[in-house]
Amino acid sequence: MIVRISGEGQFDVSESHVGELNRLDEDLTKAVDSGDEAQFKSALEALLTSVRSAGEELPADWIGPSDLVLPSPDSSIHEVREVLGDEGLIPG
Repeated sequence: MIVRISGEGQFDVSESHVGELNRLDEDLTKAVDSGDEAQFKSALEALLTSVRSAGEELPADWIGPSDLVLPSPDSSIHEVREVLGDEGLIPG
């Protein structure tokens, strides 16, 4: 699965890591829903760190579609609320 972190790059993440990403996405969604800024920042950083550590960063010149696009680390709670779907950032 190719995951793009906005403003940062793309990572090839194993399908076996999707369960962990979904768990972290649930934490992020709860933080956004509650409006807790500190919890939101912590949950967003945990999700992005998980992608960075589990995934292999693709070369900057790699061209291809992303299966998933995550917000940048400096995104606001309002910006993330705007892109959250019924299933969070990660469908499935």
